[in-house]
Amino acid sequence: MARAENKVEAGGTTHLVAALARALREQQQISQEQLGKRIGYTGSAISAMETCAQPASDQMLVKLEETIGGGLGVFEKARTFVLLDKYPPQFKDFSLMEARAVTLSSYQTYVVDGLFQTEAYARALIGGGFPKLPEGKVEELVEARMARKALFDRDPTAMIELILDEAVLRRPFGSWEILRGQLRSLAENAERDNVSVQVLPLERGLRGGHAGARGDMKLVETEEHHHVVYMEIEDESHLVSNPVKVAQLSHRYAKIRTQALSPDDSLSLIQRLAGEERT
Repeated sequence: MARAENKVEAGGTTHLVAALARALREQQQISQEQLGKRIGYTGSAISAMETCAQPASDQMLVKLEETIGGGLGVFEKARTFVLLDKYPPQFKDFSLMEARAVTLSSYQTYVVDGLFQTEAYARALIGGGFPKLPEGKVEELVEARMARKALFDRDPTAMIELILDEAVLRRPFGSWEILRGQLRSLAENAERDNVSVQVLPLERGLRGGHAGARGDMKLVETEEHHHVVYMEIEDESHLVSNPVKVAQLSHRYAKIRTQALSPDDSLSLIQRLAGEERT
């Protein structure tokens, strides 16, 4: 549902796209109802897009380009930046870095990394947070999160590594079936040539050392081959670029990797948990 506060929260690209869409529509003497029918939306949806009460979805931008774009390519070029507008403020700057990463290594202790989340898992996770988000905002965030998956198939190929605390594999959001679907998807991605998935066992702390006890982190090698570490907690983000600190965190991550199950054993565990029936 479109909400008035979206008009205030919408970013500059969203406002620009809305203004361009209205200008091109009016130039071609098409009403909101007529445009809506041509691209499969209601006139109200077009109105909401033009006022930024409900920013254009990625699918709507594709349809606008085909229908009123006039071969300019403005709506096609805007797709990436409109998605950026939809990301939470603390993630916007990092999202471009992630999309262009040469290597991405993530350690997660509470939820599946957003890059690997299924749509159902992401919707349950985002929609179940506090404070509660409007339904329209939840859908925007889910759409933006799903768009990140382009990294899996990008050319040139990015090398992606994920280490999950075993508790993540056992923590449901929404329903047990959503979790099983997430685990099946995780197993499928783990078998990609450019992806490695490992699990840090629950009992790791009983063995005298637990390198992952201090929480999540993402290590990134940028397209310029710089190394940075991204961390996020309670809607606050921290990007570490100091070489000494990056090295310390990289060493900690390497230790976490050595304490985790092998990729093959991790995949077997994920597949077994995906097949378990829970009520």
